[in-house]
Amino acid sequence: MRTVLVVDDELKITRLVRDYLEQAGFVVVTASDGKGAIAAARQTKPDLVVLDLGLPGMDGLDVIRHLRSVSNVPVVVITARAEEADRIVGLELGADDYVVKPFSPKELVARVRAVLRRTDGHLAGAEILRVSDLVIDTGRRRVQVAEETVELTPTEFDLLHALASQPGRVFTRGQLLEVIHGMAVVSYERAIDAHVKNLRRKIEPDPAHPMYVVTVHGIGYRMNDA
Repeated sequence: MRTVLVVDDELKITRLVRDYLEQAGFVVVTASDGKGAIAAARQTKPDLVVLDLGLPGMDGLDVIRHLRSVSNVPVVVITARAEEADRIVGLELGADDYVVKPFSPKELVARVRAVLRRTDGHLAGAEILRVSDLVIDTGRRRVQVAEETVELTPTEFDLLHALASQPGRVFTRGQLLEVIHGMAVVSYERAIDAHVKNLRRKIEPDPAHPMYVVTVHGIGYRMNDA
């Protein structure tokens, strides 16, 4: 069974999320603050973390920074509607998805399942994709740049795979959202920019002048086919 760490300082929300996730077949571990979250993550090694950004003391952004320094465990952020800037920062730090308060527990469970599906098993029709010094092993979900392995989150891998599967094709932000969420929602489009920024930081020799993932201004992104 998969283990999910739920981190929120509001007990009612923690219990609600825990109950729905347990009904969906997950083992749930909870924490109410940032330090407790880090300790629980270290001890239980969860398959995914559901994390509220508005934690007392050590906030959710600091927790993401710590988690990303030691692992690529998938993170689904819970955030208030007024915290758009923090939401984008959270994605840039490596969160895979987010839900906005007030949220439907069923939607959260669906998001958790969707992120975990992207970490499971092999992709259908597994193959090796090569773009210059970039090598993408779709079966093992492994990426190498100049023969060095690069650790990507599930969302970053799926974006890279989509772009590299069709070099030269221009993808709109909405199309890339469909890759990672199965839907295109205008309010999420800035999330794609955050994920691409994070991806470039990991795979590009010079992220300020990308040679792999190229911006097509006013439209979206493409994988350089030159």
